[in-house]
Amino acid sequence: MSSSYAIKQESRFYCASDVASILQVSETTAYRIIKKLNDELKQQGKIVTAGKVSRRYFEEKVYL
Repeated sequence: MSSSYAIKQESRFYCASDVASILQVSETTAYRIIKKLNDELKQQGKIVTAGKVSRRYFEEKVYL
């Protein structure tokens, strides 16, 4: 008996619309924030994706 429940897993990344919503800023500003955080991650030797930021890193760096 298998059930076909789809469990939606939270994404590991925030996109610009997520960041804009959380910080209550425009998407343009959200992209600037994501770029700044991704630049910091690059300097640490991490691989980043343009337009997205790690949820964990974002929550660590942004005081909410």
